[in-house]
Amino acid sequence: MKITFNKPLVTGVEAEHIKKVVEKGQFSGNGEYSKKCNKILEQKTGCIKAIMTSSCTDSLEMCALLSGLKPGDEVIMPSFTFVTTASAFELRGANIVWCDIRPDTKNIDENLIESLITEKTKAVVVVHYAGVACEMDRISDICNRHNLILIEDAAQAIDASYKGKPLGSFGDLAAFSFHETKNIQCGEGGALLVNDPDMVERAEFIRDKGTNRTHFNKGIVDKYTWVELGSSFLMSELQAAFLCPQLEKSLEVNQNRLKSWNRYYELLSEFIPAEKLPVIPDQCSHNAHMFYMMADSFEERSELIKFLGDNGIYSIFHYIPLHKAPYWKGKYDGLTLENTEKISKTLLRLPMFYELKDEEIVYVCSKIREFFLGRGK
Repeated sequence: MKITFNKPLVTGVEAEHIKKVVEKGQFSGNGEYSKKCNKILEQKTGCIKAIMTSSCTDSLEMCALLSGLKPGDEVIMPSFTFVTTASAFELRGANIVWCDIRPDTKNIDENLIESLITEKTKAVVVVHYAGVACEMDRISDICNRHNLILIEDAAQAIDASYKGKPLGSFGDLAAFSFHETKNIQCGEGGALLVNDPDMVERAEFIRDKGTNRTHFNKGIVDKYTWVELGSSFLMSELQAAFLCPQLEKSLEVNQNRLKSWNRYYELLSEFIPAEKLPVIPDQCSHNAHMFYMMADSFEERSELIKFLGDNGIYSIFHYIPLHKAPYWKGKYDGLTLENTEKISKTLLRLPMFYELKDEEIVYVCSKIREFFLGRGK
């Protein structure tokens, strides 16, 4: 049996929607399908404004621009995340202040954030790892008391929630991803969610290369011009047409993934301790973006990856901590983030995608059991 790690979602109707775009002849951004996607996300999350972008990276870069960061401003975030969580703010000249993560959820440790705040701190960026919410009540309170901008990197968190409230609705700003590795995808794609009413107009300007084209389109001005530092962040209509039917089906897709996630947990919990499997706090409703397990050591994980590969199963490790990246050589050499570094060396992601078959999950779990039995565990 051969089991790939990911199969990008295709609902089967995407081509019909792309054909409509071709027939209409409008391919650039902010057209009919983009506006449909905006509306769906606004309804899903309750955000004031959703803006489709060509990637989650674009959305994060818009967050950094909207935050008004100046060189030397500090932004607190986890190191256990994808590079663009940090690069978006590094591009604005901000200093990244790394925060360790919780050993259970792998999310930023809310108990450490306040100790990292200085007079230079401008924003806190949280990452909802695996679509499981950070401790948003505590983090929102910290940001409110210290007058900090709160940004949610919700790349993995479509349709996930905290205490019944959708992720992406807590921060002043939030970013979603629709990369082909995500639950809902259009190859490359993203969305910026704006929850601060004072940022909506600026977000529209920044999205449109820094121009007030939205005012021109609404008849507010008779010509548009450069009013804000921005870039070309728009999602094309072809991307939006592919994405729209997937967004409409996202709850169904995630229910299917949750069924697979629960099956993994049921089978693996028979021989793997709970602390080595994903932890979902009671207040969190997740979207089964991934299923992972923890090995005892880097060596054990490497051997398990090889063993699974030899048996036709493609599994992967996850983030190399950003504070250890070659880009930062010499800057963070003395920094130790104990949980981040341990988890980075021992976390293993298992195959997870829409319509993963039960027999495939059973096969994966049987091979993991076989591996540990061979090690006398």
